[in-house]
Amino acid sequence: MTIALLPDLLISQIAAGEVIERPAAALKELTENSIDAGAHRIRVEIEDGGVHMIRITDDGLGIPASELPLALARHATSKISNLHDLESVASLGFRGEALASIAAVSRLTLTTRVGEAPHAWKIRAQDGEISAAEPASLQNGTVIEVRDLFFNTPARRKFLKSTPTEQSHCEEALRRCALSHPEIGFEFRQGSRILWRYDAEDPEARIHHLLGAEFSAAARPVQHSAEHLRLSGLVALPAYSRVGRDAQYLFVNGRYVRDRLLTHAVREAYRDILHHQRHPAFVLFLELPPEAVDVNVHPTKTEVRFRQSQAIHSFVFHTLERILAGQTPALTAPPSTIFPSAPFPNPTLAQSAWLPPSAAGQEGFAFRERGSSTYWPAPELATATASAIQTIAEPDRPLGYALAQLAGRYILAENRHGLIIVDMHAAHERILYERLKLAWTSPVTQPLLIPVVFSATPTEMAAAAEYQDELQKMSVDLAAVSPTHLTVRGLPGELAQGDAESLARALLHELVQCGHSQLVEVRRNAMLATMACHAAVRANRLLSLAEMNALLRDMEATERADQCNHGRPTWRQISHHEIDQFFMQGQ
Repeated sequence: MTIALLPDLLISQIAAGEVIERPAAALKELTENSIDAGAHRIRVEIEDGGVHMIRITDDGLGIPASELPLALARHATSKISNLHDLESVASLGFRGEALASIAAVSRLTLTTRVGEAPHAWKIRAQDGEISAAEPASLQNGTVIEVRDLFFNTPARRKFLKSTPTEQSHCEEALRRCALSHPEIGFEFRQGSRILWRYDAEDPEARIHHLLGAEFSAAARPVQHSAEHLRLSGLVALPAYSRVGRDAQYLFVNGRYVRDRLLTHAVREAYRDILHHQRHPAFVLFLELPPEAVDVNVHPTKTEVRFRQSQAIHSFVFHTLERILAGQTPALTAPPSTIFPSAPFPNPTLAQSAWLPPSAAGQEGFAFRERGSSTYWPAPELATATASAIQTIAEPDRPLGYALAQLAGRYILAENRHGLIIVDMHAAHERILYERLKLAWTSPVTQPLLIPVVFSATPTEMAAAAEYQDELQKMSVDLAAVSPTHLTVRGLPGELAQGDAESLARALLHELVQCGHSQLVEVRRNAMLATMACHAAVRANRLLSLAEMNALLRDMEATERADQCNHGRPTWRQISHHEIDQFFMQGQ
């Protein structure tokens, strides 16, 4: 075999295979060139999903006529000139490959006009041949038109998907550019039809327009700086979690990236409040000095490498963890003991519906006492309520005071803003989980007054014997009493009121699945979440008003109390205004 240099066209076509995998990749590269050129408005038009035509029009600086042939040459760029520039790239493009690669696999026309030049200039490229520049008509900026993408590389073209699929990829590529540069106006057209158009706006408005009102309503702002790092954007609450990763956008210095380090940091921040089969939604912008990140990792420039990866991971993780943990306002109340019932200053009122100060003196109030209904006249209610309020009332409690229990699953409470509905199992589960995490370093076993004996499978019997040390570390006293039966003699104090049998079975199943080493280092929190879930108060358990109020106070004192361990919301506020609207008050 003879070694020979490859033709320039073939070299460009090989490079195009790495950089331009589909029309959306060409659209991305050309749009980023417009951004680097200082454009204030960018219009993108496609036909047939971008295969037949992609046209990018911008009002940027333009390209001098003398440099037009170089603009389509391989490894020709205005972005860098030496190794130092490469190690501190601040622009989106820098390799000088994109235009040459696109020109090698399409019929490309470039029209541009610089500043006060008397007219524009046009140049064409096809099959590696570049035409001479010729005068053209254009007000300002640059227009690049790409037709018949992959017409001369049929092997690549046959791998393209349907027109709607390729169009969706093109739209997603432009959406990423528009999200990262809200100071630029963007317009997206399919043929003559405008799909969307947005003028320059602030970042939150751009996110709202491109990701929708539902995401904006469920999201919390991120704004944090530390030394040379800055993280901003929006993160959605776990209740807005998705089945896929379709609403995850990470940008580093304005560049969209798919980075495992950052993705892992975000995922870890959601770990305790999101079900493992769901995915969080977010738009995050990380800014740091260009020299602190290497963007020259992959031809598509969507992968990066950080010089101080551990510090970046820690910064992102702790920033998001604090934001997601602080969702319930004014979590300042001291914790109480939920089960058994907390002390209540008025034994009679403890069995009735608790009213805040504003409700005293109403005509009367129906309340339930362990399943029965009674009616108090107004004077007695006012006297009893007022007596209790001198002792315990705190009007600014975020979750208010309990009124009643609904459907055996929910607590109805009133605060100064309106009605609160609490999922009592989900809320109690979160409280227990957070307490178990705090107590993990020195757990205490509470003996059960009556040990629970249950029939076990051979696998459960074997696991109970094999993992005795691990069970003891979790303060679970579980032992065999016969070849087919196990007994639970003690549990962590926080779980002593739970369903001992179901808890024991769940723990044994987890131990069989993950083993000892993984349990301690990786699965600890998952195990604690399982324990909390099985020990939390169940549906149809009738709670007294004292117990309900104690649960509300503990929620106010617990981090991440807005969601249970699986990411479901634990409570919802219904405002007075919403209630008035429903009943058409004032209309």
